[in-house]
Amino acid sequence: MTSVEDTPPPLFWLLLGDKLGDNAQAEIIAERLGWPIETRRLFFHEPYIYGKPRFKPSLYHVDPARSDRLEAPWPDYILTIGRRPSMAALWVQAESGGRTKLILIGRPKRWLDRFSLIIAPAQYRLPNRDNVLHLDLPLMRGNRAAIAAAGETWQARLADLPRPLTALLVGGQTKPFLFDGPVAKDLAERTLAQIDGGSLYVTTSRRTPAAVTDTLEQVMAGQARFFRWAPDAPDNPYLALLALADRFIVTGDSISMMIEVARLAKPLAIFDLPRQGGVVERWRGALERQLHPTAANSRGGTFQGIGNLLYRLGLARYSRDLTEIHRVLYRRSSAVPLGQPFPTPTASPTDEVDAVVGRIRAMESG
Repeated sequence: MTSVEDTPPPLFWLLLGDKLGDNAQAEIIAERLGWPIETRRLFFHEPYIYGKPRFKPSLYHVDPARSDRLEAPWPDYILTIGRRPSMAALWVQAESGGRTKLILIGRPKRWLDRFSLIIAPAQYRLPNRDNVLHLDLPLMRGNRAAIAAAGETWQARLADLPRPLTALLVGGQTKPFLFDGPVAKDLAERTLAQIDGGSLYVTTSRRTPAAVTDTLEQVMAGQARFFRWAPDAPDNPYLALLALADRFIVTGDSISMMIEVARLAKPLAIFDLPRQGGVVERWRGALERQLHPTAANSRGGTFQGIGNLLYRLGLARYSRDLTEIHRVLYRRSSAVPLGQPFPTPTASPTDEVDAVVGRIRAMESG
């Protein structure tokens, strides 16, 4: 008779795309899970590197010449994240005759029932269901070793800056936010008003529009040290600032930067970007809150049943609200809105990886 100890572990694939931040969240789970992992990396045809392919179980968007092969023996489980890799995961599931169980981080465009487990941080408005595990925060975190190494490298270079050193980390425009020159001017002025002495270091990022960067440099001229992001720039101070800055201001579009600072338990203020579309966008947001309430407000959706029906029919998708991450950080005293005194966090936000790993292991034992 075969004992439980003699039962081989399941065949487990980690299916990754080209987004490093997404991949890191999946890798954290895989590492903590402790099962043998086979990683399959996918790259995509040029129209779909930034463009969105039509969502269906398919490999039509995958560049086979650059990607790892997807072939039998098919896995028992696939852990993946993102629209494009999840399409490939659905294709594998179909090829396996439905045997492969899919675990998705994020929100599925369609077919909620085809995923055995959906790991949903708070920004995703997904219903309370047996196959949905709601989290407060995304699983992303900074690389502590890389941050410490950057801090050692930059220690002397930043030694002349008066303390406290405030880092302004600037993201970019993403739906539904507006981030243009006038918004950048408001950010610059409010940042300078927030600082009560010390020094300021500003760093932009890949998504920062040129108009935003230009405005920030103009308004803050002579009042901040400034890094203008460029591909492969040799002196990017981002990791060093995570190590050495005393407090942070982060634009509210960038979940990764907010979470990385919060997990370091450093004082954080969030600049909440204005919404695009004015009255129309506000009405749309109000309707989405009724159709798809967050897990924290599951009773708040007057038309939640209608929203679920529209999703099943493929006429609407479950919405996303990035500001829910702001609210979670505010509730945990990990951050404040820009304009309020910097908080004094006493601990890093709770690590929810163990809860995720426990659910996945329960799927196998059950």
